Amino acid sequence: MTFGDDALHAAPPRRRRRWPWVIVFVVVFALVAVAATAGVYLWRLSSSYEKAESIPAAKVFPTVRPTQVNPEAMNILMLGSDTRTGLGGGLDSIRGQRADTMLLVHLPADRSGVQVISFMRDNWVDIPGYGANKLNAALAFGGVPLLVQTLETLVDVPIDHVMITDFEGFTGLTDALDGVTVDNQIAFRGDGYAYAKGPIELRGKQALRYVRERHSFPDGDYQRVRNQQAFIKGVIDKMLSRETLTNPGRVAAAVDAISPYLMVDAGLDAATVGSLALSLRDVTRDEVLFLTAPTLGTGMVGSQSIVRPDWDGLAALSDALKNDTVPAYAAAHPANR
Repeated sequence: MTFGDDALHAAPPRRRRRWPWVIVFVVVFALVAVAATAGVYLWRLSSSYEKAESIPAAKVFPTVRPTQVNPEAMNILMLGSDTRTGLGGGLDSIRGQRADTMLLVHLPADRSGVQVISFMRDNWVDIPGYGANKLNAALAFGGVPLLVQTLETLVDVPIDHVMITDFEGFTGLTDALDGVTVDNQIAFRGDGYAYAKGPIELRGKQALRYVRERHSFPDGDYQRVRNQQAFIKGVIDKMLSRETLTNPGRVAAAVDAISPYLMVDAGLDAATVGSLALSLRDVTRDEVLFLTAPTLGTGMVGSQSIVRPDWDGLAALSDALKNDTVPAYAAAHPANR
């Protein structure tokens, strides 16, 4: 089984393993909610989070890094797969596969909000040491460190933390939250499920299918990215809803359901997540911004369908990340929202 539809190399069969790719986002807000309602649950949440698999920094980060110009800001890279066999034997088994979802979560220095930036996996970019190829091919060529280096080259800011996940974790997460409401943009069907346009409630395998689907849409991965963002918005809304804020047990159940399926770099431990939660305690759902790294549409390179990066737009995004002005950048580039 490969890690995406067009992986460069086939991977041998592996043990089934699953990670949900929104765990850090959820845990941060979970800790905020619990801290505000029942501090006794902090210990339980910390214990649950410690079940996550920790990866040494040397296996995650490249040796060549951009200069840190804003030390108080933080960038967290989330890598997600929609394969049905998981990543099996651990981090070393990822080389030769591809990432289907890449999200850069930017936390500004003053913690005035959260910005979540999706990168299209088929962006045609320069991969250090390998030349031009699709962005997600970096994982196949050189594992997580090369993908981190490629993304850092694109945005010219360092990535502080990395997590690796799998969409399969959505089933337990949505069940623990007693369903997640999503504002669905386009009606579609898949695997026996019908998704009407407008607000819909997702749970279990229905949610899993929702974030996986791309063949039903004329613009394929573009709409899949929008649906994934809509799902995260739904999770945040549920986590910050009154029914969850007044029910710490539900928060704890959500973390319990997903923490065993998480891979994070060693620096993203429970203490760090707890500190982040406290620093973000005043952030509201309206201050969580979603956007997509700028592109100029699709094209062809030989027989490959690719996404053409908007290099001027990426340069502007890089400046915004360095200067903590991502909301202003998004306002000036509404097509990327």
